[in-house]
Amino acid sequence: MSAASNAPEVKNLADLFAVAYQIEADAVDRYNLLADQMETHNNLELVAVFRDLSRAEAIHRDEIRRLAGNVDVVAHARRMAKWSRGESPEEASLADAHYLMTPWHALQLALAGEQRALAFFKSIVETTNDAEIKKAADELVEEEAEHVNLVHRLLRKYPRPADTWSSDPDPPISQE
Repeated sequence: MSAASNAPEVKNLADLFAVAYQIEADAVDRYNLLADQMETHNNLELVAVFRDLSRAEAIHRDEIRRLAGNVDVVAHARRMAKWSRGESPEEASLADAHYLMTPWHALQLALAGEQRALAFFKSIVETTNDAEIKKAADELVEEEAEHVNLVHRLLRKYPRPADTWSSDPDPPISQE
C-alpha cells in the first residue's frame, strides 16, 4: 500500500514510523539549508524563522522516534523511506525560496509542507486495511493538523507583503 505514487510503500507499523521519521528529518534538513542560505544573504529575520521551523520539526522527528519504541527508525528509514520522484512531503520548496522573502513567505512554505504531510497521512488512513497502521497514521494526521493550525496562527503575526517585495535596487551579481 502506498499513499502516493512516488511514496515509499508502507506495509507495516515499522514502515510507517520510518516514513514519518524521514518526512520530519527531511524537513529539518531543508529548513536548516534555507536558514544557511538566508544567512549568506544577510536576511537574519528569515534565519531565525527557518531555525525555529527546523527546531519544531526536530521535536516532532524525535517524538516519532520515541513512539517507534524499539524500531530503529533511522536505519529503517535509510533502507526504505525514499521518494521515487522529488522530495518528501514536508520539505519546503527550494524553487519558491528567494533571498528577499519575508517571514510570511517562509510560513507559506511551511504551511504547504504541513498540508502535504497531512494529506499523505490521511491517504494512509483511508487506504490501509491494517488496524495498527490506521490507528498510528490517524495520530499522525492529528499531529499534522495541529501543525497546519499552528502555522495559520503564526501567519496572523505577519502581513502579506506588497507585490513589490522582491524588488531589489542592488541585486546580487555572479562572481564567476
